[in-house]
Amino acid sequence: MALEDSLEEFRRYWRAEISGAPAGAERPVSRKRARPGECSDPEKQSEEEEVPWKHLPGSPPRESRGELSRCLELAESLLEGKPISPPGAREKTAIRPPKSTSLVEQLIDDLNEINEIPFFDIQLPYEIALQIFQYLGRTELGRCAQVSKPWKVLAEDEMLWYRLCQMEGYLTDIGVADCTSWKEALRESRTKESLLRTNWKNRIGAVSQLHYELGKVLCDVHSSDGVVIAGYTSGDVRLWDTRVSDNGASFLKSTRDTSDLGLNPQVSFVRINGSLAVVAYEDGTVDVWSLLIGREPIHHYQHNQKIQALALSPEKAAIATASSFQVKVACPDERGYWQNTCNFQTQKLVNFLHLVHDAGGQPVAIAAAEEIVYLLKSEEPEKILHSTYGQPVTCLDVSATQAAFGVKSYGWFASSGNKIQVYNLQTCQSITTLGNSTGDFTCVNLKDSPPYHLVTGNRDRRVRVYDMRCSRALCSLYAHHLGVSAVRMDDWKVVSGGEEGLTCVWDQRMGTKLWETHARHPVRHIWFNSHSLIAANIPDEKNPRGASIMDDDLTAHRRHRGTINVYEFSVDQRSVESVLPICRSSYSEMSGYNYNIGLAVPYDNV
Repeated sequence: MALEDSLEEFRRYWRAEISGAPAGAERPVSRKRARPGECSDPEKQSEEEEVPWKHLPGSPPRESRGELSRCLELAESLLEGKPISPPGAREKTAIRPPKSTSLVEQLIDDLNEINEIPFFDIQLPYEIALQIFQYLGRTELGRCAQVSKPWKVLAEDEMLWYRLCQMEGYLTDIGVADCTSWKEALRESRTKESLLRTNWKNRIGAVSQLHYELGKVLCDVHSSDGVVIAGYTSGDVRLWDTRVSDNGASFLKSTRDTSDLGLNPQVSFVRINGSLAVVAYEDGTVDVWSLLIGREPIHHYQHNQKIQALALSPEKAAIATASSFQVKVACPDERGYWQNTCNFQTQKLVNFLHLVHDAGGQPVAIAAAEEIVYLLKSEEPEKILHSTYGQPVTCLDVSATQAAFGVKSYGWFASSGNKIQVYNLQTCQSITTLGNSTGDFTCVNLKDSPPYHLVTGNRDRRVRVYDMRCSRALCSLYAHHLGVSAVRMDDWKVVSGGEEGLTCVWDQRMGTKLWETHARHPVRHIWFNSHSLIAANIPDEKNPRGASIMDDDLTAHRRHRGTINVYEFSVDQRSVESVLPICRSSYSEMSGYNYNIGLAVPYDNV
C-alpha cells in the first residue's frame, strides 16, 4: 500500500506540473546556477535541491539509506552533468568565506564561463584548450573535430592551422591575417606538392634549353634559386631567370675594352647567389656584378697568374679566389667599398675552394690543396683541417658548420680504400669517416642534403647516400658507366649526372631509377627545387678541331657547344609548351606518352 500511495502522489505532482496549477504539497524549488564568488549554506542548499521522489511515502529516511543514498547521488550527478567527487570528499571540503571580487575579475569569470570547452568531466577556458591543441598534428585535429561541436570549433581555429603551415614549410613569408582559411591553404599546398611529386616521377612537364650561339663553347654554369649564369669561350657572360615565363638571356658587360685589346679571354669560372654574380677569366681577371643595380661591374681586380678556384658565399657578399699559391678573400665594408680582407699562402696549388660565414659574420674559406685541407679566417693564422701524406683530396663540399671531402688512397694505404672525411668547422675535429670504396669519390653534396645526410658520386659508377649518424650507406645506386660527375638530393629523390652525359632521377627510398635523359657532354652542374630542374652539359674540349668552317666564324657547331636544359614540373605549366609546334593539337585533352605529345593534322584548328 505504501508503494501505491507513493505512485499516486508522484502522479499528482506530475499532473499539476503539466497543467500549471499548484498542487496540494509544496512544489520543489528549481535548481539555479550559482555565480562565481557566491556562497550558500550547503545544508540549506541540499534541502532546497531535493527532488520530490526523496519525500515520497514509503521511502527510507536519509539517515538509513547508506549505500543506496550514495548510488542515487552518483546517478543524479551523471544525469545533471556534474563532476563526480570521490567518497568522503564532501566532508573534507572546508566552507570558504565569500571572496570580494572586482568588476573586472567578475567580467573575466563570466567570459570564461561563456567560452568553456568540455574536457570529459571538467570545463576549460578556450585559451587553455587552444594551448593543449597546439601540440596536435593535422590528423589528430581532424579526429578531434569529430568529437563534438565545441571541439570542432576549437580544432578549426586559424592559429592552429597557421602554425601547421609554418611547421611544414608552406607560405612562410605571409602573416596570419593574410589568409582567410589556413586549413584550406594547407590542403591546397599539400595537394600541389603531391601533384608535383607525381609529375617528377612520371616526367610530366615542359622542357627547354638556354642557348647563346655566339658564345661558342660553354665553359662553366652556376645557378641560384632559378637564376642561371653561363660563361663561354668568347668571353661573354649570359644570365637567365627561369622563374619568369619569358626567360630571355641578358648579358653582363666586362671591364675589358674589346676595341683596344681584342677579344676577351675565355671564362674559367662563374658563380652566382641572390645578389651577386662573379666571373673569373683565363688571364686572372675577376669581375663582380650586382644583380640589383645593372649590367656594369661594381668591382674588379686582377691576379698575376691563372685562377685555379673561385668561391662565392651563398648568402652574403664575399668572394674568394685562388691563384698560384695565394688565396685572396674580398668583401665590401660598411660603406659598400670592396676591399681585400685577407691574403693567405698555401704550400701547394689549390684544387677546391669554398666560402662560408661563421657565427660572427666573418668570412671563412675552406681550401683543398692536394692532400691538405685549410681553414682560412681573417686575422687568424692558417689552420690545417686535414692532412695525410699520399692521400690527395678528390672532392669538397661545405655547409655552414661542416666540411666533407673525399680522400684517395695510394700505395700502402690502398688496402683501406677511398673514404669521405667529415669535419666540424667550429672545433676542427673529425666527426665521422664514411665509405670504403675502390674508386675515387668524384663529387659530394653536403650543404643541399637533408640533415645528417650526404650524397656522393664515385668513379666506380655508383651514387651513395650516407647517414652520418650511423656512418653507413643507406642506398647504393648503379648509375653511370663512365663515372659520376655531379649529384644532388632532397628528402625523397636523388639527381645524378655522369661523364657520359646521362642525367638520372632516382627514388631514394625505393632505390630505383625513375627516368633519365642523355646529352653529348658530361654533366657538370645540377640544381633543382620542388618544381624545376637545371642540368648543364659542359664539354671538356674548349677548342675542338673543326668547330667552325672559317677561323673568323664566331659560331660553333651545336654538337661542340654544350647544353643547359631546364625542366619545369609545375602543375601550372601547360603541357603543350614542351611539344614542337608541328605536333601541337587543339584538343582539350592531350594523349600520348609521358612527354604529352598529341599528333595533329592540318584541319584540327578549323
